[in-house]
Amino acid sequence: MRIAVAGLGYVGLSLACLLARHNEVRAVDISEERVNDVNAGTSPIADPLIEAYLATHPTSLSATRDARLAYSWAEIVIVATPTNYDDETHSFDTSSIESVLSLVAEVSPRGCVVIKSTIPVGYTRRITELHPGLTILFSPEFLREGHALDDNLHPSRIVVGMTKPEDRPLAEQFAALLAQGAEDTDVPTRVIGSTEAEAIKLFANTYLALRVSFFNELDTYAEAKGLSSEEIIDGVCLDPRIGGHYNNPSFGYGGYCLPKDTKQLLANYEDVPQNLMRAIVDSNATRKDFIADSVLERNPRRVGIYRLVMKSGSDNFRQSSTLDIISRLREKNVDVLIYEPTLSGDEAFGCPLCTDLDSLKSSCDLILANRWSDELLDVSRKVYTRDLWKRD
Repeated sequence: MRIAVAGLGYVGLSLACLLARHNEVRAVDISEERVNDVNAGTSPIADPLIEAYLATHPTSLSATRDARLAYSWAEIVIVATPTNYDDETHSFDTSSIESVLSLVAEVSPRGCVVIKSTIPVGYTRRITELHPGLTILFSPEFLREGHALDDNLHPSRIVVGMTKPEDRPLAEQFAALLAQGAEDTDVPTRVIGSTEAEAIKLFANTYLALRVSFFNELDTYAEAKGLSSEEIIDGVCLDPRIGGHYNNPSFGYGGYCLPKDTKQLLANYEDVPQNLMRAIVDSNATRKDFIADSVLERNPRRVGIYRLVMKSGSDNFRQSSTLDIISRLREKNVDVLIYEPTLSGDEAFGCPLCTDLDSLKSSCDLILANRWSDELLDVSRKVYTRDLWKRD
């Protein structure tokens, strides 16, 4: 099958690699650098499996900036463009999706479009009314940054949402394409209404944010009371109903999905009673306040920041909780030095930047690390982290 993928972020690129195993795929992006990287067999994002796959120079996958040509050629167009949350409108910015839909409607008026970008609940049904000639499906992604292709190869589930009953054959066909690319068999698959599929995505990520927030607040309590977080969390998680996964404290949840998805779900509750959804969003801000206050109580002369990325194996620091900690410290006129080897220059986010770890170690009397690294072993007495398990 001929498939075009709009967007070469971790969602779009991992899907392009997955589907190119059995189909012809053209990936579209506005970035000439990303397009050139993919065509040269180099991954523009940090993901070991994507890097390995592209290095084989698969002939079934190519990248282009010519969206018109790609969409007119394709039998299915997948949209994986960014939908950042707008705090003023209290909704995702879906303009990039609408640009793709408008062009597809122009060059392929009876085409099929699958939205993979995260969207508000009810969006697919609304946008379908504006493009009655197109078949528009929504298929949520459930991917971890740095492991996106692995999660596509071994999916927890495949969900495809449709707006009309007559769209079921195409929805089932797309679900089959995802299953065909996967290495697992008997992947749980659901072909359902598009609005329910949208809700699955937002509720799933909000539950993950809830779990992060719960263990962060447990850790806040333990640290404030001089108790052992490790012992409490270990004892709590021995209950098989709770389990020992996703329980490692941090400076707060961040990254591509959780901050914006929790806010969008909260906005969708505008006319529905709730308490918990608001508490999850507020809890993350409270946690970052607590971390910043804990740093200030130590009266550091200079605070070093060890990495801005959210987790090991990732090159992403969008919505990083560490950036919010930095902002809070700068408001108190704390001298902050950032170590982030993926950046260049002398300054980042209003702070001096260094790419030499020894300089950070020698010039700072306190070093913040959202996630521990053995690179810090020789200065462990200086390090402030809430990474208890040193595993993610």
